[in-house]
Amino acid sequence: MAAASNVSGAANVTLIRGADLVAAPWKNGGGVTREVAAFPDRDEGTAPGDFVWRVSIADVAQPGPFSRFDGIDRTLVLLSGVGMLLDELDGASIVKTHALTQPLDIARFDGAARIDARLVDGATRDFNLMVRRDVAQGDVQVWHADSQLGAPRTLDGDVVLLFCASGTVTVTAGETSAPRLDDGDTLRIDAPSALPCVLVGNGAVLAISIRYTR
Repeated sequence: MAAASNVSGAANVTLIRGADLVAAPWKNGGGVTREVAAFPDRDEGTAPGDFVWRVSIADVAQPGPFSRFDGIDRTLVLLSGVGMLLDELDGASIVKTHALTQPLDIARFDGAARIDARLVDGATRDFNLMVRRDVAQGDVQVWHADSQLGAPRTLDGDVVLLFCASGTVTVTAGETSAPRLDDGDTLRIDAPSALPCVLVGNGAVLAISIRYTR
C-alpha cells in the first residue's frame, strides 16, 4: 500500500498519492497491480484473498482468465486504453460479455465467476474494487468536477474513497480542504457520516462508498 498522510490535521481524512503506489506483478505475467487501500491493512504475509475490501489499479498487458474470488463482489472501471471485453463463461459457453470500451465504463460481476478477458487493441489500465459480500457492501459512482464551486455532494458510509480517474480535482470535505488530487491520487475518508463534499476542477472522480454489514 502507498504511504499516506493526514490532511489538514484531520485524523479521518487521508491522502494517498498515486505516485507512491507499489507495482506487484501478476503470477501469470499478464499484468501488474498497484494496491491503493484495503481492510484490514495487508502485509507481505497476507493471503491474496484475505480482505474485507480492497481497491487497486491494474495494468492488463495481455488477454487471459481472471483470478477467481469466492464470496467477493467485483467492480471494474476502465481508466485508459482502447478497452477490453470480459466474457463470463459457463463451461465452453459465453453467458454474458461485460464491455468496457469507453473511459470510465463500469462492469460489476461475481468474483467467483469464470471471466476471460479479451483486449480490444493493446494494454489497458483498470480500477478494481473487491468487497466480501457477507460482511460489507460497496458502490462505485462516477463524479465529474465542476469548473467553479458547484452544488455539494454527500459522502456517507463507513469508508469513502475518492479516486481521481482523470484530470485534476480539488476536494473540500466538510470544512477540510485537501491538496489537489492529480490523476491516480486518492482521498480516503473514514466514517464521513453524511459529510458534504465539493469537487472543483477539470477531472473525473470515482466515488467508492463501503458499508460494513456486520
